[in-house]
Amino acid sequence: MAAATKKETLRVLGTQATLLEPIRRQAEADLGVKIVYEVLDGVSAQQKAVTDPLSFDIYDQWFNSAELVWTAGSLQPIELKRIDLWDKVSDLTKKGRLTAHAKLGQGVNPVSRLYVKSDKSLGPQPSDWISMLPTAHNVDSFGYHPKIRKDLGPDEPESWSWLLDKRWRGKVAILSDPAIGAVDIALALQAGGRLEFDDIGNMTIEEIDALFALLTELRGGGHFRATWSSIPESVQVMERSNVLLANLWSPAITMLRARHKSLVYASPVEGYRGWHSGIGLSSRLEPKRRDLAYDYLNWWLSGPAGAIVARQGYYMSVLDTTREQLTQDEWAYWYEGAPAACDLCDPQGAVVVQAGELRDGGSYWKRLSNIAVWNAVMDEHNYLVRRWNEFLLS
Repeated sequence: MAAATKKETLRVLGTQATLLEPIRRQAEADLGVKIVYEVLDGVSAQQKAVTDPLSFDIYDQWFNSAELVWTAGSLQPIELKRIDLWDKVSDLTKKGRLTAHAKLGQGVNPVSRLYVKSDKSLGPQPSDWISMLPTAHNVDSFGYHPKIRKDLGPDEPESWSWLLDKRWRGKVAILSDPAIGAVDIALALQAGGRLEFDDIGNMTIEEIDALFALLTELRGGGHFRATWSSIPESVQVMERSNVLLANLWSPAITMLRARHKSLVYASPVEGYRGWHSGIGLSSRLEPKRRDLAYDYLNWWLSGPAGAIVARQGYYMSVLDTTREQLTQDEWAYWYEGAPAACDLCDPQGAVVVQAGELRDGGSYWKRLSNIAVWNAVMDEHNYLVRRWNEFLLS
């Protein structure tokens, strides 16, 4: 690895999804550099990456933002021959799915923005350069209070339509991020037979207008109790006795369980919304820090980061090194879908899994083979954001 001193600093721009304090501390200790995280919400991080590439060395975000940041000239290609474990990276990213029988999913499948072509555009055809290094990923759905299952009975399949079911009027919270929140609502509308979309990950203006017509009607009828914009805020929302279900991210579920809040994380019959994070290099990265940045990228695949994110419910693009850093019981629960052999802790050391519990949705391979749509920046992204902001402010 490159020689480093404590005076050398790497600046990482991203979100709270992956910029975890235990990861920062471990990376500093292992690499011998000072690492500074700038943690913003997804939209703000993307905007800063596009407008100010001088402000960061490393960009840690979702692959669905890669093309926008790449087109803005804010990222430089990553040389694959400098990535030590590239041959170990999962086919989920390299080929778009784990197995030949798995769903490809609509939206921005990560492989479609992975490789850098000779004309500097991005595509799925393998080359010697990539736009971002694939790291943490997962599938999202919604969490709900066991009361809902009791009311519905044991045999009704979990469905995105539950988010908009009139039986839960006034007891639903939704994410305020337009690129993700609107997709979840579209999944719910389609699952309930209220709208049809050609591609939920890339809606047309007419489809967006139809979505917001129904969304505004639902809000006017008092369907939504609250919105949330961060993981801690979603935890606070779900701790309210008058909120029974919300679209949530896995860390919120683990945090709520650490606080003894009983929630079920749904496995929708229609499939999950998938996402994949990646790490990119600033186009303005100083040459003297480029070697350090590559060290940081390689460290992310080496195991410690994968183990830390696993303890909050995320997966890593290199499974072998992650498994080496987890206990046998942790691997069996988080990845294999086996009953927990003992109590398991989150990255902060709080118990979030009780002995005997099963992970909602089953194994890594089962969950990641059932993706209905990937997070996406749509062709009509700006129009979607404008309509979403109008909706939130109305």
